[in-house]
Amino acid sequence: MKSKKYFLLAAMLLALMVLLSGCVPGDGTYSAQNQAGFFWGIWHGWVAPISLVIGLFNHDIRIYEINNSGWWYDLGYYLAVISGFGGISLFRKKK
Repeated sequence: MKSKKYFLLAAMLLALMVLLSGCVPGDGTYSAQNQAGFFWGIWHGWVAPISLVIGLFNHDIRIYEINNSGWWYDLGYYLAVISGFGGISLFRKKK
C-alpha cells in the first residue's frame, strides 16, 4: 500500500515538473539587458535533468542560462541542484 502512495506521489511530481519545464534555460527569454537572477537560478537547478534531456533533441536548450546576473544566479542554481539531488539521501533507511 505504501509503495502505491510513493509511486503516485513520484508520478505526480514528475508530471508537474514536466509541465512546468516550459521555462528551461536557453529558451531565448533572457538577454544581456534582461538577465536571469537568483530565483531563476533556483528554478533552472530544479529542472536541470529535464533540460539535459530536452537539450539532446533541441540544441538551443542548455542546463545553465548564459545570460545571468552572475554570482547570485550561480548560488541559486547550486542550492537547487544540491537540495534536489542531495536531499534524496534523507529518505534512505539506516542499517
